[in-house]
Amino acid sequence: MVLLSSSIHTLFFSISLICLLSVSSFLYVNNSVPTTTLIPQNTVQDSAFNLKVFVSELPRSYNYGLLQEYWSLPPDNRIKFDPDHLPGSSRKHSNKEFPPYPNNPVHTQYSAEYWLLGDLMTPESLRNNNSVAKRVSDAKDADVIFVPFFAALSCEMQASIDRRIITRKVDKNEDYRRQKEVMDIVTNSEAWIRSGGRDHVFVLADPMAMWHVKDEIAPAILLVVDFGGWVQIDAKASHGNSNEKIGHTQVSLIKDVIVPYNHLLPALQLSDNQPRHNLLFYKGAKHRQRGGVIRAKLWSMLEHEPGVVMEEGVADETGRQQSIKGMRDSEFCLHPAGDTPTSCRLFDAIQSLCIPVIVSDQIELPFEGIIDYSEFSVFVSSNDALQPKWLVTHLQNISKEQREEYRKNLARVQPMFEYDNGFPGGIGPIDPNGTVNQIWKKIYHKVPMIKEAVTRNRRKPPGTSIPLRCQCT
Repeated sequence: MVLLSSSIHTLFFSISLICLLSVSSFLYVNNSVPTTTLIPQNTVQDSAFNLKVFVSELPRSYNYGLLQEYWSLPPDNRIKFDPDHLPGSSRKHSNKEFPPYPNNPVHTQYSAEYWLLGDLMTPESLRNNNSVAKRVSDAKDADVIFVPFFAALSCEMQASIDRRIITRKVDKNEDYRRQKEVMDIVTNSEAWIRSGGRDHVFVLADPMAMWHVKDEIAPAILLVVDFGGWVQIDAKASHGNSNEKIGHTQVSLIKDVIVPYNHLLPALQLSDNQPRHNLLFYKGAKHRQRGGVIRAKLWSMLEHEPGVVMEEGVADETGRQQSIKGMRDSEFCLHPAGDTPTSCRLFDAIQSLCIPVIVSDQIELPFEGIIDYSEFSVFVSSNDALQPKWLVTHLQNISKEQREEYRKNLARVQPMFEYDNGFPGGIGPIDPNGTVNQIWKKIYHKVPMIKEAVTRNRRKPPGTSIPLRCQCT
């Protein structure tokens, strides 16, 4: 397991060479090098990380005002029990300056936008120097421009009212209207015009967020849970018969950041772990589209295997309690592809100390390069998983000692997948090892590339274009 560190010089170079390498020291500060620690304990924020962030000037109606609107809505008819809209409730959150994000599980899993903005809205006097991100008052001084639009909330609010029109550009689609309004404001700003949007950050934790303006936001830094539903066209798309590297791309690991879903289940401490009686657990939808068709196939193969629990699930309190019990009582938790390559189920498994078994060939994972998922997860190809008896036999052959090592590593990375800082409205110091800070670090490491792209674009003469040469994967 590895974590990046800025102490590379003292570890790998002798004192006598430091003066010769002083020119390159900036590169090592910005591209820190692994140590052998899985995750540090009681970390003090590394002063080398300093991401200067300007918050784009959007009306409140696109973030906290949108939350106030949410708390005045009727119950969400997509779930049997909406914990946010109980009969006769007073809508007590609708008038707060920083209303809480929904507890409705459909919304909660997408709450990255809320916690990131909360960190930026926290007064400097309360931040305790925990955060990599430092808010600046002038866009010209910023490394990146954060767009404070609660895109996932906007999308899911529309879906709760009328899901049938969520992908349609019609007047009744309030999410579509908000997307267009946000882009009109942002793209007409001096900051966007200066960079072509390359240094702007959009939080898109919901795969449907900003659906109608994906082409417009493609140059920006996109914080996404995976690349499901996004367009990726490169040399592979033409089966190797084309000499062009890229025709068009909306997302890329080079410029974008994979962020985790917010977990829905409470964290289990390693000291509270009890003996586990099941080999493998899965609770969720049996049928999904696209890459998720593997779910039904795995279900039919595994449902009668000894020690394997396969259950249909729904997003309500009963399903939540069943998931808590099932994950905490099982050695391994199955994470197959769904409509998109990943889901919050993976992060629930981590918090439950249930070793993830990932059967999703196209998956991208948060914070890779900072952590190594193979030290606490089991990766299985779809081809292997669909061989009769193969998966169960493979898991049974993992020794008790190896399982214990996986679980210890899970316990160590749990804080990295926690958004909530424990303060009302998210206004308060964040955990330096928590999710929000890990996201800022990943963005920080994109900054040199972003600045280079902006500079290259700025120097080109009118009427010329710079070819797209990189192959983004």
